[in-house]
Amino acid sequence: MVDLNDALGLLHPAIAVIFVFPFIGIVSYFAWQTRQRRLQIMAGKSNIPPTTGLNHNRFGKVLAGAVVGLALLGMAHPIFANITTNQIWSKEPLKVVFIVLIFAATIASLVFLYRAKPRLWRGIFATLTGTGLVVLGSQDGVFRREYEWYVSHYYIGLAAAMLMIFSLAILPDIYQDRSNRWRIVHAVLNSIALLLFVGQGLTGTRDLLEIPLGWQKHYIEQCDFAARICPSKTSQSQVEKELGVVQALRL
Repeated sequence: MVDLNDALGLLHPAIAVIFVFPFIGIVSYFAWQTRQRRLQIMAGKSNIPPTTGLNHNRFGKVLAGAVVGLALLGMAHPIFANITTNQIWSKEPLKVVFIVLIFAATIASLVFLYRAKPRLWRGIFATLTGTGLVVLGSQDGVFRREYEWYVSHYYIGLAAAMLMIFSLAILPDIYQDRSNRWRIVHAVLNSIALLLFVGQGLTGTRDLLEIPLGWQKHYIEQCDFAARICPSKTSQSQVEKELGVVQALRL
């Protein structure tokens, strides 16, 4: 039976599969259609409806916010699980308050980024949102897989979220720039983001296989992930006996 903590850990991948990844397909489809319509109009006439670009814009905004929100959710569970497990609230209450404030400030900055019109304010709120993600990602409890950072679900997801934030920040400039410079930047960076999303699907599936359930965690934590070696049953029993003796002596 899955306990509450394990069930909460499934929220991040479940939302990604049910909501975010279908949106990636929708936005990619409308992006391709928008590009094809523009090329066809340059050649003469297009049968692709003019609402395609509007739909790409609309669903793209939703996708950007969903990716950032999903990143925050993925960080929130391990951070607060670590706070609860290690009783950080009683040991370092100011640290917990700081983490909560950073979560609130990051969410608020994202909301203001959607509403901001001047380029300066868009840059400020985009920077604050990205900084909030980095600060939260550096907290204890977040598994960053630093020994294999190049295939880390955390680092790939952080890069994808940063590209989504940047896309939101430059969105008005795309329609105002007649030289199409910002449009080209947008297309290139979001093509990279699409590859990062593929990487997220692969690394996320791998991590689901590696993250132990609550009742397995004590044993799994004794494994050497770099060497791919776990303690044998005999050595595990010996460790449990030694722990039992230590606890008995303490009593």
